[in-house]
Amino acid sequence: MQKYFRIVLTMLLVLGNIGVAKVQPVLGVEIQTDATSAILMDAASGEIYFEKESHKELPPASVTKIMTLLVAAEAIATEKVKLTDKVTASENASKLGGSQIYLEPGEIFTLEQMLIAIAVGSANDGCVAVAEHITGTHEAFVEEMNRKAQELGLKNTHFANAYGLPAEGHYTSAYDLAVISKEALNYPLIRKLTSIKEYDLRDGKFKLWNTNKLLWWYPGADGFKTGWTNEAKYCLSSTVERNGLRLICVVMGVPQVRGHFAESMKIYNYGFAKYEFKQFAPANAKQGVVKVLKGVEDQVIVNTEKPLGATVEKGKDKNLWVETKLNPEVSAPIQKGQTLGQVHLYRNDQLKASVNLIADHAVAKAGLVQQVERTLKGVFGY
Repeated sequence: MQKYFRIVLTMLLVLGNIGVAKVQPVLGVEIQTDATSAILMDAASGEIYFEKESHKELPPASVTKIMTLLVAAEAIATEKVKLTDKVTASENASKLGGSQIYLEPGEIFTLEQMLIAIAVGSANDGCVAVAEHITGTHEAFVEEMNRKAQELGLKNTHFANAYGLPAEGHYTSAYDLAVISKEALNYPLIRKLTSIKEYDLRDGKFKLWNTNKLLWWYPGADGFKTGWTNEAKYCLSSTVERNGLRLICVVMGVPQVRGHFAESMKIYNYGFAKYEFKQFAPANAKQGVVKVLKGVEDQVIVNTEKPLGATVEKGKDKNLWVETKLNPEVSAPIQKGQTLGQVHLYRNDQLKASVNLIADHAVAKAGLVQQVERTLKGVFGY
């Protein structure tokens, strides 16, 4: 009887432990967060340093607008539209509720002003006006948002509108938002827009204040976007850079007012305490010389295109090594900035980062007479 009693007692204890099991973030780290879903990602590599239910499909509220800004920035980069374009508000745009700048039908702003209204003031009406300007209709723009989501390989995202108000089939995840935010960093315009703290619209008659309070409260914060609806609760996708280390944090479904800021700062504190960016070469650092054939010069210096480095856990930066792969010679002409090699950063045998090596100046092709003279000099020494 005692034997069966012990077995039953053991089973009850196991079941009890299952009932109170805690979410275990990656790497065995345990951070208590009130967010329904959260993630901390390295902006350079995409490595995940903390996560909680990061692939859970949830309503994103106005954090949706990061994708709206991304599609718009892509259209600007490809010269489909320009920041100086005049955008005329339609009746459809003026009917939007929620956060808005109260557009009147026929009211005109530049595309840049509309994007600032979206990034800073979270203007739903501005989203529709921008969507219609870029693709003709709001619906076509949403299709572009979903196309971009597929291009990024997002598995738990689908957009039903460009502004984030609750709608059937409108959802994403903390992980997917982090990937969208990482992609957004490739467009400096987005960080420029989302880091604006305040902006005067309509000649100062309408003041916009950025809803992302991390811009004031957390050093190094310079993007992206907040969100709130009754359904989504408080959400935030943000980015912070300190001493070369840039992190992305997403929190979703935080119940407390301003809780999305508190939870994000808690997660960032962990990230910056544990990790650092170790730089091996700054941008434009000389990394070698390449022989030039048939050029007006016989060699060209190659520099790093951007800083070479990697995020590492503090105190665990050993076994890092660099490999340089450089073309030994190249034929003229050579353009300034032309890629002539690469430098790779490894940890043990794992590739951590790569940077292009580029020509520091242009080298024109030599004329026939100059090539002959150089050949004779090489052969006869004069």
